[in-house]
This record gives sequence, structure tokens and C-alpha cells, in this order.
Amino acid sequence: METDNYIKKGSAFKFGDNISTDHIAPGRLFHLRNDLEEFSKHVLEDADATFASRVQKGDFVVAGKNFGLGSSREHAPQIIKIAGVGAVIAKSFARIFYRNAINIGLLLIECDTDLIDEADSLEINIKEGIIKDLTKNIEIKIMPLPDVMIKLLADGGLVNHLNKNGDFKLD
Repeated sequence: METDNYIKKGSAFKFGDNISTDHIAPGRLFHLRNDLEEFSKHVLEDADATFASRVQKGDFVVAGKNFGLGSSREHAPQIIKIAGVGAVIAKSFARIFYRNAINIGLLLIECDTDLIDEADSLEINIKEGIIKDLTKNIEIKIMPLPDVMIKLLADGGLVNHLNKNGDFKLD
């Protein structure tokens, strides 16, 4: 994400509450953790067997409460990102999943997702704090991301930011 590009567009893939890291990165495929490109072909397979084959670059995962609960599988947010998902929008996130996503630069947005349906066309302005549902012609207010967070996402996450800058400077 460019720091001057605050708008993301894509289609919504709707999931319910309590999507676990097992749903995101199935344990039976743990042997693929060293080949994340291959693993990403199975992302969210246990929640929707067709998701990985239908998702397009920039599309959005939209979910209910407690997205990413369960074990701390660092590769769960990684394979979501590698699959091309532009952001995960959910009512709430499991704390460890949230931290792992920030570390790798996966955009997470917390808001009420009840008005968003499967296949809705969305436009997110992370600077202004607005999700536009272009299908329904409605707007959902979200907390605008602070500049520090936009910078971390633009650098590809906390780890890449530290590697790029040698420290945590966010001028």
C-alpha cells in the first residue's frame, strides 16, 4: 500500500463469528508452512472450500466477532495476505491474530459488518475512515487509521519497517 493511496476496492467474502486460525490455515496442511504460496491456495478452506479459488487481488474478508481466535499461527495472516486479500473487516479480532497481522502488514478494520453481504462491492478509505458499500450505496464509518499505522502498513508491517529503517522511527 502506498502512503498516498488510502483507498482500497474489492468484493466482500462474508464469514460468520469465531473464524479460527484452524479455519484460516487448516492444521492438516501444517506441512505446507514452509511453502506459504502453496499454503495460501488453501486459505480459509475449512470455512469456505471455494474461497481460495474465487478471491481476487484486493478483495475483502468480512467477518463477525472474534476473527482469528485459536492458536498463534503466524502463517494464518500471512497466507491471507499472500492470497491477495486487501483487508480483513470484522466486528472484533483475537488479540494474537491482530498482532501477527500488524507485524506482516495485513490491514485489519474493526467495525459493525452486519450491513455488508457476500459479493458486495466495497471501497475503503482508511484515511477518512469510511467504507462505502457501492452495491447498496451506503457508508459505514470506521476509525480512521493513524498516520503511524498507515506508515507501518505501507512498509509491509512492523518487521519490514524495522528491517528497512533499522529502528522504530516513524518520521
